[in-house]
Amino acid sequence: MSIEFVDPENYESQLNAKKEQFSALFSTFDLPELECFGSPKIHYRMRSQFRVWHEDMDLYFYMTEQETRQRIKVDQFPPASELINQLMPRLVEELKYSPILRYKLFQANFLSSLSGEIMVSFLYHKVLDDEWLTAIKALKQRLSKEFKINFIGRARKQKLIVDHDYVIEKLQVDGQQLTYQQVENSFTQPNAKVSEKMLDWAIECTRNSQGDLLELYCGNGNFSIALAKNFNRVLATEVSTPSVNSAQFNIAANNIDNVKVIRMSAEEFTQAINGVREFNRLKEKQVDLSSYQCNTIFVDPPRAGLDDETVKMVQNYNNIMYISCNPETLKNNLEVLTQTHDIKRFSLFDQFPYTHHTEAGVFLVKR
Repeated sequence: MSIEFVDPENYESQLNAKKEQFSALFSTFDLPELECFGSPKIHYRMRSQFRVWHEDMDLYFYMTEQETRQRIKVDQFPPASELINQLMPRLVEELKYSPILRYKLFQANFLSSLSGEIMVSFLYHKVLDDEWLTAIKALKQRLSKEFKINFIGRARKQKLIVDHDYVIEKLQVDGQQLTYQQVENSFTQPNAKVSEKMLDWAIECTRNSQGDLLELYCGNGNFSIALAKNFNRVLATEVSTPSVNSAQFNIAANNIDNVKVIRMSAEEFTQAINGVREFNRLKEKQVDLSSYQCNTIFVDPPRAGLDDETVKMVQNYNNIMYISCNPETLKNNLEVLTQTHDIKRFSLFDQFPYTHHTEAGVFLVKR
């Protein structure tokens, strides 16, 4: 965990530098005009992690400066949400005077939401017992007068949950409010305001779509739920069981009746659609792949991008929407995809201001 420095006065210049680097990387492609979606200049991260330093009776959060490895005390953290910043000093004061909660505590992970809910996971080098559970419940009761808060305690082979292990997020997307369960230690978009822009963009790209949508790497259903209104049906795959469970929760919470999520990796789905293997999971979910008329496919792969077989499978669809967290692997995949498809929309989303990271959105149509 290295410290992240923000410079709000120079936000636009750092964003312009990203745009130039991004455009240069993809200069060999026939591209439409680059669309760019900026971030709030501060308080944009919904989650943050801090180490905990103990010094006699004192205690504070810290991060590490990447180059010098110097420990830097963090009282306030401008990249993090206002809610996280409001809670940090209150937690420090509470922990200082609680021997049970502070003993062997080495890290605190925060997960917040635009809806006002926040969760904190405390990580320990000790066994957590009933005494710890009593103390953390008392802390929650005190802080609940100011915050919609929950706690989790983690130690080796232990996870103790106070009430539940998620926050409920509410995003404003295309004129409506969408509800999402976001589970501790599961992937969610870190920048909620940019996430709203990404969902708006995806809806706009597919507004006049025909048939069904296939989505690979659907996570907690973030895009599936937002895009459902643009398609007859949505078939989505995700390999992580907690994410699949969250997706099912979110489908019900948003009263969506045309989305089905199955627990499969992209590689497994490619084998299933190509008839290489049969999967009992599809039979159990009563999913007949031949009944879907998927003209559009949506992929949001990990940093490694799409594997070779999945890229070939993706080329069979008329429309491809590709969200990427790694421009290098996106470029590699586009070198194959543009052999059969034209790039119609090309976007940069500044999920991580003041860093070299960029998130991209590409919409391709078959020639």
